[in-house]
Amino acid sequence: MSFPGSGLAKGLAVTLRTMTKRSVTAQYPDVQPDLAPRTRGVIGLFEENCTVCMLCARECPDWCIYIDSHKETVPPAAPGGRERSRNVLDRFAIDFALCMYCGICIEVCPFDALFWSPEFEYAETDIRDLTHERDKLREWMWTVPEPPALDPAAEEPKELAAARKAADKLAAQQQAEAEAARAGTAEQDPDPATDQNRPDTPGEGT
Repeated sequence: MSFPGSGLAKGLAVTLRTMTKRSVTAQYPDVQPDLAPRTRGVIGLFEENCTVCMLCARECPDWCIYIDSHKETVPPAAPGGRERSRNVLDRFAIDFALCMYCGICIEVCPFDALFWSPEFEYAETDIRDLTHERDKLREWMWTVPEPPALDPAAEEPKELAAARKAADKLAAQQQAEAEAARAGTAEQDPDPATDQNRPDTPGEGT
């Protein structure tokens, strides 16, 4: 049950508490702010991982990602193989005047080519200069913080488990081949000391 004027009293109490607190002024840019670990500043591009699948540009609700590419023919890896074609990235640009920092492009990228960077000092005097090309996006990539450590109780990622299983299998195979090679060498080259102690067979020597 609320009494008449209780809401007004609560509001005045909040006002009085705020009035008694000392105001704090951030001395920016002399003092840089402490940003949260998951700050959404700008988007960095790791160009080597980009396969020009266009998924980020298609899913962007603001259509602020511009990608240009061309196809190149790759010669066969082995004699008798067939040639393959691959996409080569020519342009990757993001118009941050349109971007609403939703992060959909980062989430849908299947090859981990886009990352959040906490960098936020990229203001321009002309709005047309807010369209940053792949060279600038690559520079921001080096400001991306390291991912947080995994929970010790969490399950190992499937990719790491598969890679470790394949590496263990290859190491076991190489060890078996090395042991087989050593066994074959021992059979072909018997111990010389054994040959010296062996009695001469009939017909050998005089």
